[in-house]
Amino acid sequence: MAELNDKSAISPSPPPLSRDVQFSDADFSRIRQLIYRRAGIVLAEHKIEMVYGRLARRLRQLGLASFRDYIDRLELNPGSPEWETFTNSLTTNLTSFFRENHHFPLLGEHVASRSGRVRIWCTAASTGEEPYSIAMTLMETLGSRAEPEVLATDIDTDALFKAEQGIYPMVDVGKLSETRIKRFFLKGAGDHSGFARIRPELAARVVFQPLNLIADNWAVQGQFDAIFCRNVMIYFDKATQVRILERFVPFLKPGGLLFAGHSESFSYISDCFKLRGQTVYTVADKS
Repeated sequence: MAELNDKSAISPSPPPLSRDVQFSDADFSRIRQLIYRRAGIVLAEHKIEMVYGRLARRLRQLGLASFRDYIDRLELNPGSPEWETFTNSLTTNLTSFFRENHHFPLLGEHVASRSGRVRIWCTAASTGEEPYSIAMTLMETLGSRAEPEVLATDIDTDALFKAEQGIYPMVDVGKLSETRIKRFFLKGAGDHSGFARIRPELAARVVFQPLNLIADNWAVQGQFDAIFCRNVMIYFDKATQVRILERFVPFLKPGGLLFAGHSESFSYISDCFKLRGQTVYTVADKS
């Protein structure tokens, strides 16, 4: 998920683009309310053109001439599968392999000292680059005989589908070291030239499943040596951030780590966690 730009939040909104689908300020306000209730995402007022651009394509596919009709359909059918499409359209997936690279050596040091099977939870898997980077780090640290597990969850089911396919453009994969490319990827040939697939032995270490962090119940079992929740909290208001952080606590093994994004500071949100390193936290001792 992408970071917010503070400057953009105070910049004047650009003039509206030419629109072939009716879209009013009232429609935008309703959409902001719906995505907040559904996913906890807080859409800033300057995101109006982004919302139009992402949803207008869907309205055209449905043959609808106005956002009002689309929103009415959603509200009248709370169990409709269209809600999934709506939510997927409004989530942001900005990711890359070994993004915020300083976290991965620390993760390696952390798991090297742990006993038992290593389990890591990546709470914003997006299109897979982050959980696969985690799995690579675990295999490099623990060796091929180890069987670590990476649980990779995200609210965006379209992104998760791409992640499970494990196919990426070589322009992205090529940024990794040649050693990692040879060990963890299969380069495509012929019609698949220019792409690479995650090797089966790495893919076997990652389990993907949809999960909404603001849902009442998380279909997550057991505890984890570390939880990655990077560049996610910036989309939520403080009350939602506090609830999520509190819910993470019982899912961490003793001494477990919580990884945040470079623009996030959990110390100022909740007293559940204390700073361990650069955007890395452990559960605070309240005794």
